[in-house]
Amino acid sequence: MSAAPIEYFNRRTGRIETEQVFGEGWLRFAYGNPVGRLSVWLIARRAIFSQWFGRRMSKPGSALRVVPFITQYNLDVDEFAKSPFDYKTFNDFFYRALKPGARPISGGDDVAVLPADGRHLVFPDVEAAEGFYVKGAKFTVRELFDDDELASRFAGGAMVISRLCPVDYHRFHFPVAGTPRESRLVQGWLYSVSPIALRRRIRYLVENKREVTVVDGSPFGPVAMIEVGATNVGSIRQSFVPGRPVAKGDEKGLFAFGGSCVITLFTRGSIRFDDDLVAQSREQRETYARMGERLGVRLAG
Repeated sequence: MSAAPIEYFNRRTGRIETEQVFGEGWLRFAYGNPVGRLSVWLIARRAIFSQWFGRRMSKPGSALRVVPFITQYNLDVDEFAKSPFDYKTFNDFFYRALKPGARPISGGDDVAVLPADGRHLVFPDVEAAEGFYVKGAKFTVRELFDDDELASRFAGGAMVISRLCPVDYHRFHFPVAGTPRESRLVQGWLYSVSPIALRRRIRYLVENKREVTVVDGSPFGPVAMIEVGATNVGSIRQSFVPGRPVAKGDEKGLFAFGGSCVITLFTRGSIRFDDDLVAQSREQRETYARMGERLGVRLAG
């Protein structure tokens, strides 16, 4: 399974496409080869490795990587808030802001939106799902939260896994309006969150470093957001103010260099995900869509 191409459904084009994986050769060696897996266990999963790489991407010389990266992955420079030549480091470019209006927010108090650009899987009942990236491969809500009270509150709830690739816009946003609590850090490793790795071991998502934030007072009831770190993610940076109300689509924070993941949970019976997201997820196939696009609607009750 790990040698298969990474395919996803592109909501914008309506087609199944193959992902151009950043660092694919290394990832397939690291997670598919016994020697590679040993190197991951010894070195790559550890924070010091990602911190070292993050420092490299924050040095002035790293800015020389920006234009070749844009060209290789055909990024839309017209949506950037500033010129590609104005970024001082690669990290500065990596967590770039976009122009106002570049990500329209779907309207309606009863509509939730996707929290990030990326490839998304949705599960209307996380406990009833057959598997996440492959059938039979799951983790529990308790393992994800590392908190018994939250695990009880969100038991049988609906979950969204939003996977960000290095080519994506790397700021994450609130999918609903409400009042966020202070984030709680759960310490862990920094394994890759590429499907190349997750198809082999889904539990990397609950073994990695992550931050948990609960948003109260939304039309959907409490909503939990979990930002998951990964190999070469220099840091998870929160930009919201705990206790201050936010609007749907407001920025929550950003990831420094690397692929990463945002997991969003709703309580049982509070949301109906859009049909296209559900249909693709039943096949363990991600849907590419952008932050601000419709995720689902609130269920009455």
